[in-house]
Amino acid sequence: MNFSCKQQKESAYVGFKYPDQGQQLKQGDALKIELDVPASTTVKEATYLVDGKVVGTKNDASTFNLDTKQLPLGYRLISAVVDNGQQKDTITVNIEVKSAIVPPIDGYKVINVFPHDTTSYTQGLEYHDGKFLESTGEYGSSTLRWVDLKSGKALQRIDIDKKYFAEGSTLIGDKIVLLTWQANLGFIYDAKSLKQTGTFPYQNSREGWGLTFDGKQLIKSDGTNRIWFLNKDTYKEESFIEVYDNKGQVDQLNELEYIDGKIYANVYQTDNIVIINPQSGAIERYIDLSNLLPEKDRFANTDVLNGIAWDNKGKRLFVTGKRFDKLFEIKLVP
Repeated sequence: MNFSCKQQKESAYVGFKYPDQGQQLKQGDALKIELDVPASTTVKEATYLVDGKVVGTKNDASTFNLDTKQLPLGYRLISAVVDNGQQKDTITVNIEVKSAIVPPIDGYKVINVFPHDTTSYTQGLEYHDGKFLESTGEYGSSTLRWVDLKSGKALQRIDIDKKYFAEGSTLIGDKIVLLTWQANLGFIYDAKSLKQTGTFPYQNSREGWGLTFDGKQLIKSDGTNRIWFLNKDTYKEESFIEVYDNKGQVDQLNELEYIDGKIYANVYQTDNIVIINPQSGAIERYIDLSNLLPEKDRFANTDVLNGIAWDNKGKRLFVTGKRFDKLFEIKLVP
């Protein structure tokens, strides 16, 4: 008797027939949302929401079709507020939206080779007025430096306090912003003297990895598939995108560069650079830099590919790696 009462009670709940929990779909796919309504229940109104924002209402339990073209990539929370005339119940289910783009893969052609300091555990790299801004990592040997293109030698450098592991850096006007890895702290420097002028805390981003500037906002990676957009004056995190290709999320986004309206990112521990749409987070292209550094030039301490710099005036693309003995000017080959 008790079992039958329990069964009867449970069957009075409204749930989702579709979609399934954690269902994956591609951005732009039609999503059918259908309620699982017990025979004894009448639905007077059902309001559908995505991440708390109303996307439609029905006056019955009929199927609701959601256009996913405008949905952000990543995990989205689908909710339905179901009214039976006497009470309202809210039910939820998660879906995962992947990119619909199948990214083409570019190769490369080496145009020029320049020397690179093999003590540089490269974390940030930018090109400005004939020289590189480079930040290097590891506890006890982190540095911030201006580097001569042709010789690879530091024109100016400072050592970072040994308790910090320096990460990405970028130039904004007359100041340099530098990230640290796990200290939840960023540093600000005068670009000419390299004298520290301030600090700022991270908010929701997990760690400090890559950093670049699009002319309006700082763009930061944190080792996940998220790219954060920060206010250039207050350093507050204002928004983020989640980076996906057609197969799923792409994690460990590292050094960043903003080039012609796109975000270029090294993928840590790989020979890949991804080109990301900054509005959607979709990966539009892959760059495969396999065999960039010849085997004969790899030493015991040579580490992974990291470091992208763009000469906006000369339209030159530079890449290097952690403790590489060379820095390369390359041209992309479809």
